Order: sequence, then structure tokens, then C-alpha cells
Amino acid sequence: MAAERIIGIDLGTTNSCVAVMEAGTAKVIENSEGSRTTPSVVAFTENERLVGELAKRQANINAQNTIYASKRIIGRRYDDMRDVKCPYEVFPAKNGDAWIRARGEGYSPVQIGAFVLEKIKETAERYFGAPVKKAVITVPAYFNDAQRQATKDAGTIAGLDVVRIINEPTAAALAYGLDKGDKQRTIVVYDLGGGTFDVSVLEIAEGVFEVKATNGDTKLGGEDFDNAVMEHMMESFKQETGIDLHNDPMAVQRIKEAAEKAKIELSSRLETDITLPFISSDSTGAKHLSLKLTRAKFEGLVSELIERTIEPCKKALDDAGIKDTSKIDEVVLVGGMTRMPKVIQRVKDFFGGKEPCKGVNPDEVVAIGAAIQGGILTGDVRDVLLLDVAPLSLGIETLGGVFTPLIERNTTIPTKKSQVFSTAEDGQTAVTIKVYQGERKMAVDNKLLGQFSLEGIPSAPRGIPQIEVTFDIDANGIVHVSAKDKASGKEQTIKIQSSGGLSEEEIKKMVQDAQDRAEEDEKRKKRVELKNSAEALIHSTEKSLNDYGDKISSADKSGIEAAIKELRECLSNDDSSSDVIQQKYDALMQLSMKLGEAAYSAQKDSGTSTDSTASDTSGNPEERVVDSEYQEIKKDDEDKK
Repeated sequence: MAAERIIGIDLGTTNSCVAVMEAGTAKVIENSEGSRTTPSVVAFTENERLVGELAKRQANINAQNTIYASKRIIGRRYDDMRDVKCPYEVFPAKNGDAWIRARGEGYSPVQIGAFVLEKIKETAERYFGAPVKKAVITVPAYFNDAQRQATKDAGTIAGLDVVRIINEPTAAALAYGLDKGDKQRTIVVYDLGGGTFDVSVLEIAEGVFEVKATNGDTKLGGEDFDNAVMEHMMESFKQETGIDLHNDPMAVQRIKEAAEKAKIELSSRLETDITLPFISSDSTGAKHLSLKLTRAKFEGLVSELIERTIEPCKKALDDAGIKDTSKIDEVVLVGGMTRMPKVIQRVKDFFGGKEPCKGVNPDEVVAIGAAIQGGILTGDVRDVLLLDVAPLSLGIETLGGVFTPLIERNTTIPTKKSQVFSTAEDGQTAVTIKVYQGERKMAVDNKLLGQFSLEGIPSAPRGIPQIEVTFDIDANGIVHVSAKDKASGKEQTIKIQSSGGLSEEEIKKMVQDAQDRAEEDEKRKKRVELKNSAEALIHSTEKSLNDYGDKISSADKSGIEAAIKELRECLSNDDSSSDVIQQKYDALMQLSMKLGEAAYSAQKDSGTSTDSTASDTSGNPEERVVDSEYQEIKKDDEDKK
């Protein structure tokens, strides 16, 4: 039996992409709008939820209920949101996580991600004509455990079995290096996407992709470049008119779209004009925003952001033990922001003048790599071994609040490490262990993943009990912890219950809500299709009535006209159920058959007359045969053309 297919998904901050392995090649799947990427945007209107391009199109008139860049919020606490600017409301959930409010309802960023993944899943299922259950999903290499778990939860809510979480730069390296032969090479993947920045150093040889080091910044990406342009636009407008647009969500949304458009245009042009008519008004009348933005000015606005990518590059090279950039064979650029000429030039300068590789599509390469990883898991891709690393150190809080790492950053995963701890006081029968992730010396400055208590320790003087704690990072980069009391031999596996994140009950509820929503969406879709069919039937029946109404009895004609009227009234009433519409539709369809019979009879009569005329000039069939010369063109001749 063939292995179940696994799709590869790049769940991006700005856009998402899906690919699959087919006949040994990774193929990007187009969505229902015919695009190879889908905007990671979710909007809530009065009557429905929109995802992707449809959500993005209506953002101007529904800014406060249109959610974009939710990936920058996923797995994060509300008190860690100072760097995120958006027109929609972000509020603290009961557990302290950052949640989003739209149309009065609270949504976890995990749910928003799940809505995007549902759209991606539908895209794949439409392509295959069959259900899709398994997926490899990519995350920024510098995502912490909470963010990775949140991404996996989003997949679960969307109805996907997330068989692997893979780092985006590693996926890009897979896509880039799979067909490059067995020669050993050292490559750097510089990934500047919509919301995050990652850099990874890899060694590739004989099908082995080994990540030597990774670094990055989860709070740096294309959104920040957009924000820099937005601030410039709003400040220019304020200086000109005295009006501050920051508190006008609709204006901010229009400015955001214009800023993103200008940013993209300046990758291929030296200047661009930004014009937003009727952006605001005052007592003197309507105000318009109009300014010229040059590439040089844009580069000046974002120069600090570009420079922020260099320090992680230095750290990654240092962790990989590379002192000389000439040892790097290739620099691969990933992410939409790497199309910016200034970014390309800065990367080139840092890596000793080496021209970055432009042989990959920065918007699609990560999804392609995820699909290849899916192929590795199913066995469709052979002789490829991927060795990734833990991006951040993992450890515990020890006496005095010091952070004691057990698993250092850039350790190859999966990995497991144990260490023996003891009690700090005489007669202590329980210990509380706090697990942190990060690089700071003091535990409180790092990310608290969770904490647990081990109770029932035999009473003894301090330092005597021996408690072996094991930290385990799986292939997804997700942390598991177990503890064993060596004196009694009692062992217990402990699942970290983070102070944030979604509980199993919340995830189950969201999964059920998604399934219920899918049923509602299917009913809504069928209702729309039924209404479209009814409109088409009314149109065609009225046309036939106009053409052949005189061929049927007045009673039949009156009955058809009455049925058309009833169906039209039914369609104009929003409260009409699908069953009622179907009944009216069937009634008109039945009556319109009379018109069909009349039309057939009229065409038959016309056809008989035509055949009669044609027979007068037909003559002997053989007399109408015309000889013609021909030349046979062989395949070899065709190939020469």
C-alpha cells in the first residue's frame, strides 16, 4: 500500500504556500484564485469569515476586523507585544497570552493560524481531489518551544496531523541543495521574511544536510520595513496638514497597503509616487496624501533594520566555528525582503563580496523544502539525512535564580540529556523545577516554558535525595521532561504545563468548532450554488418564454410566469431556506419542460426544411470528393524546425 501523501506548508507571516512531492519533484500548488501563494490574512464580516486574497481585498473597509501578521503574535505573552503595531485589537487572555479581538469575539493567534491552514488544506485537497491529513509545517529557526507548540496546535485545529515541524532556513537548504551532487559544501541561508529573520549555517555532503549553527530575530521582518515607510508617510502628512492619522484604523490600513506596494516597487524602480485621495478631512474639506518616495530615501528609512540582520550572521558563523567568510561556498537568500537591492548588497558585502545565490524563488523555496521533508518521511525521497539543531539553550533555574543550561544552543536534535538534582533544605519532600529557554545568565530574563513539582520524595537531609531530571528535545524542536527519584526507583514522565498556550480542552473545542464551521461553510456554499442555479434557470426560462411562448397554451404560459415570480421572490428573501428554494426551483424546472418541448418542435421543423433544401444540391456523394495533395512530415523533420 502506498504511503499517505504529506504536504509541505510554509505558514508565513505575510503569505503562505503549499507544495507536494510528485514523481520525485516538489510541486507548488495553486490556490482557488490561481495564485501560488495565499495571503496569511483572516477577516470577519457580519456574515462570514474570509481567508486569503478575499480577506486582503476588503481590509480597507474593515480594518479592525481584518487580521494579518498573526504569526508575530503566536505563542507570545501580551506583555511581550510592545514591538507589534496593528489596527486590530490585541488583548491579554486569562493566561496572559496575547489574543486578538474581532467583532467582539476573542481569538487565539493559534486559531487565526488554523484558519489560514484550513485554506491551505482546502487548496491541496482541491488539487488532489481527495482528503489530506498529514503535513510538514515550517517555522522560523529562532522560534521558541511555545511558538513551535502553538504552530503544531494550529495544524491540529485545522484538521492536520503535523508529522514534523521544520526550520525555515533548513527547508530552504533542502530545496536548494537536493540536486547539487555529493560535493561537500558549506552554505549560509539568509532568511528575511515578513515577520522574522533567521540565518543558518549548514554543511551538505552526500545527501547529509547538517545544520552547524542558527541564529535570528523573531521580531524583525518585512512588516517592520512597511512600518518604517508608514511612519514616514504619516509624519509627512501631519507636517503638511496637522492631522495625526495614527488613531484612524481605516486610514492606517490604506497607508499600510500603499507602503507595502511602494516597498515592492522600489526593488525595481528608483522612485515611486504614493497617492491616497480623501485619506482624511477637517473643517477646510477633504485631505489627500501625496508624496514621492525615492529608493535612496527608503534605504535610509530602513538602514538600521538591515543592519540588525548582521549581528545574528556574525553569531551564527562564530557558533559554527567559521572565522573566515571565504569558507562559505554559497549564500542562499530566502524571504520576500531579500529582493530589496540594499539587502542583497549588504549580504554580499558581509560575506566578502560573494554574490548571493538567486536560483531559488524566495516565496516558494521554504514550502518546497517542507514538501521534500515530507517525501523523506514517506520514503519518496531517499538517501537524504537532515540533522537540525536546537536554536536556543534549554535549562532550569537553580539556587539564586541562575539559569543553568542542560542542552546548549545549536545542539543537534533530537537529543536527550539528564542531570541529577537534590533538595535545598532538610526534610524537603517536594521540589519545583522551572524550565527556561534562552541565552541570558539569569533565569528570569529567559523564556519560561513551564514548571512542575515532583512530590513524595523521602524525607532526608538536604543534598541527600537524588532526583534525575531528563530533558528531551524531539525532531520538531519541542521539549519533553521526565523525572526519576533514584532512591525509590520511582519514575514519572512529566508534561510541561506552560503558564501560557492552549490547554488540551481548548484545542479540542477549537477542533470541534472548526469542524462545525466546515459544515456551516459547506451548507452556505451549497445554498449559494443553488441560488446561482435558480437565477440561471429564471434567465433561461424567460428567454425561452420570449422565443417560444406563442407555441404553448396560455394556461401553461401563465403557470410558468407565476413559477418564475415565486422563485424570484423566494431568492430575494434572505430568510428563505435552501429547502424552500429547491422546491420552487424544481417546480419551475418541471413547468419549463413545456417550453423545452416547444423549442424542440420548432427546431425540428426548421431542420427538416433545411435538409430538404440541401438535398437539392447534394448530388452523388462521390462527386463531392475533392482530391488534394499532402506531404508527410516525419518527427525528425519536425524537430529541426
